[in-house]
Amino acid sequence: MTRVLRRSLIASAVAVAVGLGSLGALQAAPAGKLEIFSWWTAGGEAEALNAVFGIYHARYPAVQIVNATVAGGAGTNAKAVLKTRMLGGDPPDSFQVHAGHELIDTWVRNGSMEPLTGLFKAEGWTTAMPRGLLDILSYKGDIWSVPVNIHRANVLWYNKKIFADAHLAPPATFDEFFKDADALKAKGIVPFALGDKEGWEAGHAFEAVLIAALGADGYRGLWTGTTPWTGPKVTAALEIFKRMLAYANTDHAALTWDGAGEYIMGRKGAMMIMGDWANGWFTSKNFNEYGWAPPPGNMGVYDALSDSFGLPKKVRDRENVMAWLRVLGSREGQQAFNPLKGSICARTDCSPSVFGAYQRWAMTQWTTDAIVPSVIHGAAASEGWATDYKDAIALFVTSRDTAATQQALAKACVNAGVCK
Repeated sequence: MTRVLRRSLIASAVAVAVGLGSLGALQAAPAGKLEIFSWWTAGGEAEALNAVFGIYHARYPAVQIVNATVAGGAGTNAKAVLKTRMLGGDPPDSFQVHAGHELIDTWVRNGSMEPLTGLFKAEGWTTAMPRGLLDILSYKGDIWSVPVNIHRANVLWYNKKIFADAHLAPPATFDEFFKDADALKAKGIVPFALGDKEGWEAGHAFEAVLIAALGADGYRGLWTGTTPWTGPKVTAALEIFKRMLAYANTDHAALTWDGAGEYIMGRKGAMMIMGDWANGWFTSKNFNEYGWAPPPGNMGVYDALSDSFGLPKKVRDRENVMAWLRVLGSREGQQAFNPLKGSICARTDCSPSVFGAYQRWAMTQWTTDAIVPSVIHGAAASEGWATDYKDAIALFVTSRDTAATQQALAKACVNAGVCK
């Protein structure tokens, strides 16, 4: 997708959104300020956020939007800043949060948020969004945030030219992965591009290895207590990941995830496992030499997460936030945001025609695959448990100690109150 086409998508979305009735009946025109807190600062994600800001500004020109972004992949830095503000009684007007446990366990249970069930019913979102997603957003009978997208965490991105020149196909199994890795390494190419500077990226990639080793039901069971962290399949997953790390770039600790993406773009690296925000980032760089596939052993499984926004209590101007949430949940808003972000709509009525090839593929996978929740991105487990998981795998990258890491993962499950 070229920059001209991306600008055209944004302009078209804004034009549609300001048309009569595009977002339904409006309240009295808001004024004042709207502070939106997120960690979207890189490539396609920043463009996607700006596209939604454009729609909001076109409809509510008297409102000044304050873009309060905090850099750091997966919100590593933003969440700490948000916690300070929320606990200090100074909430942003609305903030990005992963739907699921991250939202509910951190901010809903302690009474920091207002329910949005009435908004969902008034806007028709209870039928425009799938039941399974609504369940993730719900707690004690109410819905608590508006999802703007669906991301897929488990994607193998690869450089198509590298694979074509080496006469290789993207690996469907880990046996194939290691065979390909040996062939690529012999050509002086980094087989497995990794950037784990922020600590979460290795845990992200390891989710796909766990899925391959345990399958969808077994992976889900890790977070409900029905699959033991002490079992042989978790051991096997750690051993596979240890072997993968031997094929990674030696500077991985100095790079963020998009730094690993630079390896793919520069034809220095062949493959990486990252969420589909990479699609938006590649597009923002005008790079079209990339391909995608499920990671080895992940065929038929969709590791899902969703970015959402809610309504904190004690915000300065509640109506400005409600107007923001109406834009986010609208078809126009989601069709402006997701083609640039690399994700797909949370709604089921978006038009595939406005999306690129990857997203059309993901839309099909979303309707046919088994859906499992991402732990690194807040859907599978409480924030404390997800942090323990992240830290255990980050340490494993340097220690390569399978037994100690497995013990740490098992202990994290016990500490979370899920395992005995």
